[in-house]
Amino acid sequence: MLFADAPIQLANAELRLIAPWCDAATAADWFARLLAQTPWEQPSVRLHGRDYAVPRLVAWYGDAEASYRYSGLVHRPLPWTPLLAEIRRRVQESVGQPLNGVLLNYYRDGQDSMGWHSDDEPELGRNPLVVSLNLGGTRRFDLRRKGHGAIEHSLQLESGSLLVMAGATQHYWQHQVAKTRRPVAPRLNLTFRLVHAQP
Repeated sequence: MLFADAPIQLANAELRLIAPWCDAATAADWFARLLAQTPWEQPSVRLHGRDYAVPRLVAWYGDAEASYRYSGLVHRPLPWTPLLAEIRRRVQESVGQPLNGVLLNYYRDGQDSMGWHSDDEPELGRNPLVVSLNLGGTRRFDLRRKGHGAIEHSLQLESGSLLVMAGATQHYWQHQVAKTRRPVAPRLNLTFRLVHAQP
């Protein structure tokens, strides 16, 4: 096992939550610097013939070849900043595998969200490793089996925590960060992944 923390026991999934992964002062420093340095965008996606603004702000960084497509959008990577390169180095040391891209999501308040989905795009490979670093406010992370409506498991992702999803997780499970009416602090989520070049 790579981690001392006990894994989350879900069938057909490999999930680990390392909390805390970094100390509170480091998490707060990274949060403030990333918030200020990142050229945030709010792209639109087309669903059923209508355009909808994504309910959060995003940015995609990575190696030059790490273009990433999801929700019908092609994200060309911004070059690594010194701070993101350092965070990536630490994350790679923790998981023992290379990662060549990171999606930053900025949830400004409880109305910013991420709908049900799996990270199963072809360029992520058959059993993708997705490593999620959480900074700032705590948000609930829900999991449900594909084809089922009910939430089967939820996690509270606190600042400084690292969620590792590997193996067959994306084949069998979907996840979301739902809207909430409860007051929540702004949150940054960095999801690192390995993007494979497509023929």
